[in-house]
Amino acid sequence: MITITKQQARQFILARQGLTGEYRFVGKEGAYEYVCQAGCIQYDPIDVCGKNAELTLWSRVKGFQKAMLQELLYKDRLLVDYADKELSIWPTKDWPYFSSYRERSRALGDTFEGLEGLKEQAMDYIDKNGPVCSDSLPIEGEIYWHSSMHWSGNWHKLSSAARSVLEQLYTDGELIISHKQGSRKYYDLARKHLPASILEAENPCKDEESFVTWRVLRRIGAVGLLWDKNSTAFLGIQLNAKMRKRILEKLSDDGKICPVMVEGIKQTFYYLAEDAPLMQRIMEGIVELKPRMTFVAPLDPINWDKSLVLALWDFQYAWEIYTPAAKRKYGYYTLPILYGDRFVGRIEAVADRKEKVLRVKGLWWEPGVRQTKKLEAALDQALKRFCKFNECMEIKA
Repeated sequence: MITITKQQARQFILARQGLTGEYRFVGKEGAYEYVCQAGCIQYDPIDVCGKNAELTLWSRVKGFQKAMLQELLYKDRLLVDYADKELSIWPTKDWPYFSSYRERSRALGDTFEGLEGLKEQAMDYIDKNGPVCSDSLPIEGEIYWHSSMHWSGNWHKLSSAARSVLEQLYTDGELIISHKQGSRKYYDLARKHLPASILEAENPCKDEESFVTWRVLRRIGAVGLLWDKNSTAFLGIQLNAKMRKRILEKLSDDGKICPVMVEGIKQTFYYLAEDAPLMQRIMEGIVELKPRMTFVAPLDPINWDKSLVLALWDFQYAWEIYTPAAKRKYGYYTLPILYGDRFVGRIEAVADRKEKVLRVKGLWWEPGVRQTKKLEAALDQALKRFCKFNECMEIKA
């Protein structure tokens, strides 16, 4: 088994993710290519300076604009909103793999008395009238229900009947999100937007462990390097330590992943076998790693395992959005600043869309970071790109 330094591990992850060197991903095609590589990117509706999924793509995709993601989702239908690592966006071509997830959703829905009739009523209305949101679906009242999208226990809660039936049909795979207005979701029949070849495709996974194995492999590819350890990068996958070890060993025996040790860390790491040439080039020091500065989304794949980030980068990041203001160390929506192969600081930037001004409310450099002219120039360029991405005209501190 090979052993690499922490710096080589950092460089490998960043090169794999397209966060260092020349841009590997360009334009709308590049955005789609990256989502295919990552498997999924997390969705969050909060928009301070771009939504999480948009920020994830902006940091990697040259020339990325927010409209590109909307087109990929709701015009081209190459991407779909659905559960994976919490609420996520992933390639539509992966729809067949989630067959068992949808089957579980339908089975759970069957346990709610009266829900089946409401589902039929909703499907008929949408078929005749087109996309609806929970406010426009003419189903009134409340029911005891709990979304299988976030199902974590056998308990129910009182919820709007219209909202409940829409979310149930959505997790069942009968509906997809037609479009969004702000954070409001409009649903339509999946068969009106996705081809039968996708909707009726056979599940490639012969059993549940095959599905879990496929998802573990996908998460390793998303991060680049993952360790044999309980990891929040595996969030959303039913995976205990025994199963994780068994799956990692099987993937390794099958030649799909490769083990590697990192100096100073006792756990074994794994990377995709297809990335072996990149690992070799990193070890030989022949990968072009021209530094560039970017700001990293709170739920970016590189942040999926904050313990791993701390171990490899000695950088501790907490998303303080849910922290009471008086207890925050930094800001409400603070983004890590990545430069070269280091996290050099954090920034809180707010897009004032009415005034078309990007307001920099806070900037914190990490200890030991020298504020050179080169660093200042890199920050200036990054802020200009960020300002344009947020459709602002000027930057104010």
